[in-house]
Amino acid sequence: MNKATSNYSRRNLWSGILFGLGMVAFIDETIFHQLLHWHHFYDKSTTSIGLVSDGLFHAFSWFATIGGLFLFADLRRRNSLVWKRWIGGIYLGAGVFQLYDGIIQHKIMRIHQIRYVDNVIIYDVIWNVIAAGMIVVGVILTIKTNNRHRSKEVTS
Repeated sequence: MNKATSNYSRRNLWSGILFGLGMVAFIDETIFHQLLHWHHFYDKSTTSIGLVSDGLFHAFSWFATIGGLFLFADLRRRNSLVWKRWIGGIYLGAGVFQLYDGIIQHKIMRIHQIRYVDNVIIYDVIWNVIAAGMIVVGVILTIKTNNRHRSKEVTS
């Protein structure tokens, strides 16, 4: 794989990762924070601090999404977009962020829970299994596009 192809291959992946991370963070913020009122990004203080933390979290997700879309637009302009790799990046970004949220933020740091109920383990298992599933799909798509780039290099 030549340097330009490798660079665009990485850009496809990182564009998808940033977009996927921003997308799943946006969905989390919109559904679980704003619509369902299950939690705030930071629940260890007052409601006002929780709302400010939600705003910062929302800004973070917006910047990740926009950054991923700027890379996407550049790939399209250069005619270097590899859809399968980009979608694999989306699944990786979304899954890794969700698994990080479910394990690090929910359980280790305890800055919030998915939902404050007696039997939260059901929510935790569903959250983390969905995250792991997205990671598996992302890895499979990424590996498939890696193999395709390598086979093109060998036949060239």
